Amino acid sequence: MKARIYGLILLALFYAQTIAAQVTHQNVFDTIPFIMEHHNNRLKAFAQEPMKTGQIIFLGNSITEGGNWMQLFPNQDVINRGIGGDVAHGILQRMDEIIQRQPSKLFLLIGINDIGKDIPEAVIADNIGKIVDRLKKESPNTAIIVQSILPVNPEYPNFPQHYDKQFRVLMTNQLIYKVCKDKEVRFVNLFPYFLDDRQRLKSELTGDGLHLNAKGYELWVEILKVEGLM
Repeated sequence: MKARIYGLILLALFYAQTIAAQVTHQNVFDTIPFIMEHHNNRLKAFAQEPMKTGQIIFLGNSITEGGNWMQLFPNQDVINRGIGGDVAHGILQRMDEIIQRQPSKLFLLIGINDIGKDIPEAVIADNIGKIVDRLKKESPNTAIIVQSILPVNPEYPNFPQHYDKQFRVLMTNQLIYKVCKDKEVRFVNLFPYFLDDRQRLKSELTGDGLHLNAKGYELWVEILKVEGLM
């Protein structure tokens, strides 16, 4: 089993190096977030919240949105900026509010919806790099923590466009890691902690093979604490 995992990682590394230079500025793919009505409603709700600087922000898609971060970190000043269905390009479009808040820390997890839309791995990583660049330039005191995309489990029927793409998740994570290394920001590889012995998202951590349940969020919190990040 270890040999198989090692082989997959090597293959992913080789493929990631091959596609790393293939970033294109021509949008031949769909960059619009899923469930736009929900997206817009979340943005309206964010706009109603008091503007406050120095908070800890969790930024991402539905996997981030599903976390009750204030409850999970009761002694921290945390806000949730996850939007279900969002993609990396969508986050780039809503960075103004994040910059205005000048967070003390920002935890980013994004990419699975991009993969579901067949956005190229290199483009996903490049967009994450652009998010990091803007934060470093316009919110220089923010500690940036980029987290890997989580595994999925294809045994569930709910989100078929996201399933059977585990290899693409691995490839994208390798490129995200390279972006973080090049830009000297912290990368946290959540991926292996959530795997079962068949290299899928553990069934006890999910209800649909994509999103996390309470146990999944508890594991996530534990990882961040062990890493000394919270």
